[in-house]
Amino acid sequence: MDKKKVLVIDANNLYLRNYTVNPSIATNGNPIGGVLGFIKSLQKLCKFINPNRVVICWDGKGGSTKRRLMNKNYKNGRKPLRLNRNVQLLDENQELKNKIWQMTRLAEYLNNMPVIQLLLDSVEADDLISVIVQHATIQKYNKIIVSNDKDFIQLCNDDTILYRPVKEEVLNTNRIIEQYGIHPSNFCLVRAISGDKSDNIDGVQGAGIPTIAKRIPILKEQKNLMINDVINYCRNSESQIKIYQSIVDSEQQIIDNYKIMQLAIPNVSIQDVQKINYTLENSECTFNKTEIIKMMLKDGFGEVNLEELFAYMHRIVLENC
Repeated sequence: MDKKKVLVIDANNLYLRNYTVNPSIATNGNPIGGVLGFIKSLQKLCKFINPNRVVICWDGKGGSTKRRLMNKNYKNGRKPLRLNRNVQLLDENQELKNKIWQMTRLAEYLNNMPVIQLLLDSVEADDLISVIVQHATIQKYNKIIVSNDKDFIQLCNDDTILYRPVKEEVLNTNRIIEQYGIHPSNFCLVRAISGDKSDNIDGVQGAGIPTIAKRIPILKEQKNLMINDVINYCRNSESQIKIYQSIVDSEQQIIDNYKIMQLAIPNVSIQDVQKINYTLENSECTFNKTEIIKMMLKDGFGEVNLEELFAYMHRIVLENC
């Protein structure tokens, strides 16, 4: 019998994508693309994946305190997100208020669906997702992580895959090895070497992911390599390729990057893990279709067909309650 499936959504990633590119305007004249786009994306995901449960993880207030303590420059310098350029209805202050309202309103819509929402102050969705896919109550499921963030590749295994909506790309272990020449268990190590510009994490100069995979082929093996394994490989190589010496000289930087980027051991306190456990084990499985329709009318959604989503939500209630 096929295992059941749980959809684990990186909520900020999916919301902000829709917020920036979906130009939908409510009947009251305000942008509504973040909320409407997310809900329609959820409908599309349910149709594509047919999940038995849905868990939605939000970034907590302040982001990851632990990562900022490790690196004060972590995620600094990011440009503020703006609405689709075709939408020029609001000034910068109004746009910020609308963005926050949409995110808050979306959470209210989801509260009326049989989905689990998780949000903890000072904890990133990345760490919540890591806890979820490794949680005992979820092990009977195949896990589908939904995010465009490649950091989640490191969590992929025989029963955990990554779906990247923008590219409509499904990444399981075999496809990751074929596409990147790196086994998922070693992907964080490679990212620690290459760095991540989006998070303001500097890498080894000249060491992009394709170059690392080509020059250090042991990363393709199904073996959890340590930083020392890569350093020793580079140090003992008979080749005089510059990247080997660059990696050896950057050992401490790689160690520091790895501590920030790894998700195998989530940056979550014992108390927060207990909160997650309680939510997973005691979440209400209810679906208030009538309230959702009332909210849609009040918010000026216009003509939107969500009957397929409603059907999936009804099925989740029947299966889990």
